[in-house]
Amino acid sequence: MQAVLSSARRPGVIKPILCVSSLLAIVLAASGPVEAQSRGWGGRRNRTPKFPDPNVVLDGRFVFARIYYERVRREWLGQGWFTDYPGSDINFMSRFEEFTEVEIRRDEEGRPDHVVVRLTGDALFDYPFVFMSDVGTVGFTPPEVENLRNYLLRGGFLWVDDFWGNLAWQQWTEQITRVLPPGDYPIFDIPLDHQIFRVLYDVKRVPQIPSIQYWRTSGGFTTSERGAESAEPHLRGIADESGRLMVVMSHNTDIADGWERENEEWEYFYQFSAEAYALGINIILYAMTH
Repeated sequence: MQAVLSSARRPGVIKPILCVSSLLAIVLAASGPVEAQSRGWGGRRNRTPKFPDPNVVLDGRFVFARIYYERVRREWLGQGWFTDYPGSDINFMSRFEEFTEVEIRRDEEGRPDHVVVRLTGDALFDYPFVFMSDVGTVGFTPPEVENLRNYLLRGGFLWVDDFWGNLAWQQWTEQITRVLPPGDYPIFDIPLDHQIFRVLYDVKRVPQIPSIQYWRTSGGFTTSERGAESAEPHLRGIADESGRLMVVMSHNTDIADGWERENEEWEYFYQFSAEAYALGINIILYAMTH
C-alpha cells in the first residue's frame, strides 16, 4: 500500500475541526466557481480512462484513484464507471490540497494526477483509497471479487457514490456481498456521531446532492432523483473485525457532482459544493488515517 500518511507537508494531515458554514466561506473566498475554471476542471469530458503510468514512481503524495468496471445494467442519468469523470476527480484533488495539509501528486504540467484502476491486477494495491460511481450498474467478475476482497481486508478503502433508489441498491448489495459476506461483514447505517463525520469538518447530516442535470430540469426545487423512493440519503458502511470502515456507500445522493460542477453555476455551487467537499474530505482523511 502507498504510504499516504507521509504526504503531509507538516506533521499531521488534519487541520482544526471546522463547521460546514466555515468551509463555505473558505470556498467562496478562495476562488469561487468562476475562478475555479482556471485552476481546476474547465468542462472537458474525456472519457478515456487514465490508467496509471507504470514508469511513475509512487512517492506518497495523494492520488484520487477511480475504479474501472463493466456495467451490466443501466440507470437513468447514470453512465457507468465514468459518471462525473474526470471533473470530480480533478477538482476534488485541488480542493483537498487547499483545505488540508496533504500534498497531492501532480503531472509534469502541474495538473492533479488522478488515475483509473482496474479491480484485477496488482496496481490496485498501490492506492489505499479508491472510488466508484453509479455502482447500481456494476457486475463483478470472479477475479474482481477475489482481488477486491483481498484489497479491503489488507487495509484498502472503497467509497461508492451516486446510485439512487431500490433497484440500484439491490444491484450493488448483490455485488458487494459477494466480496464481503454479510454474515461476517454486515452493512450498516453510519451514525452521525461516528468519527467520520468530524475528522476535519463537523458534518451534521448526509447531504442529498442531485446531479446538476436533474436539479436544472426540476427548476432547482427538488433533490431526490427517484422521487419518494430516494427521498432519504444514506451513508452506509462495512467495517472489518476491528471496526475500521472498509467500504463507505453514499446512497440517494451524488456527492461527486458537487465537486465536478462547482464552476458551472453559482446557485448550484453555493447550495451543494460546500457540503460535498466537507463530507468528501472527511471520508478520505478517515481512509488515510485508519
